[in-house]
Amino acid sequence: MKSISKEITETLKGLQDLAYRDLQIKIIPNVEAEAIIGVRTPELRSYAKILAKREDVGDFLADLPHRFFDEDQLHAFIISSMKDYGRCIEETERFLPYVNNWATCDQMSPKVFRKHRVELLPHIDGWIASGETYMVRFGIGMLMEHFLDEDFDIKYPKKVAAVRSDEYYVNMMTAWYFATALAKQYGKILPFIEKKKLDVWTHNKAIQKSIESYRITPEQKEYLRSLKIPRKH
Repeated sequence: MKSISKEITETLKGLQDLAYRDLQIKIIPNVEAEAIIGVRTPELRSYAKILAKREDVGDFLADLPHRFFDEDQLHAFIISSMKDYGRCIEETERFLPYVNNWATCDQMSPKVFRKHRVELLPHIDGWIASGETYMVRFGIGMLMEHFLDEDFDIKYPKKVAAVRSDEYYVNMMTAWYFATALAKQYGKILPFIEKKKLDVWTHNKAIQKSIESYRITPEQKEYLRSLKIPRKH
C-alpha cells in the first residue's frame, strides 16, 4: 500500500503551476529551486483540510524532514487547523526545527493559540531564546499576533527589542513587530524608537513600515520620519 507521504508528493506534483513556481523561486531565495513544486496557496489550504481529517495524517507529520517546500507549507496549514491545543503545540515544536524559510514560518498560525495565550508564553520564550532564525522569527510573530491588544504588556516589546541577530529574516520580523506595535500601542511603543532600543537597520526599517501603514496618522508619520537614524558613509 502506498504511504501517505508518497501519495501527498504525487498529488502536489499534479497540482503544479509552473508560472507560480517561477515566482516562488524568486521570492524565497534560500530554498533550492528543485525543492519547489509550485502549488498555489489556495490549493494547498484546500488539500490540508482534506488531509487533516485523515487518520493517517500523523504519519505525514512525523515524516520529517520533508523533501519539498510545498510539503512544508502543507504541514504548516495542517498544524494551523488543529483544534486540540496539546496536540497542536506538540506538532509545532516538532516541526519548527525543520522550517527553513520565511513563507512557511509566517503561514503557520494555529487558531487554537488564541484561546491558550498563557500556556503559549513559555514556548514563545523558548523560540526567541533558541537563536535559530525561523524559531526566533516565529516567536516574535506570535507575540505580534497575540499580545498587542488586550493581553499587551510592556515586557513583550522589551523582549523583542533585546533580540540581536545578523539574520535578515529575524530583523525584518522585529521591524514588522514594532511597526504593528506602533499602530496598536503608539504611546507605549514610541519610547523604544525615541530611545533607539533597536539596531540601526531594524530601527529605520520599523519606521519605514510604520510610515507605509494606514493605521498611523499623518502627524505620527511626520514625527517618526524625524527619528530615522542617518546611515554612516
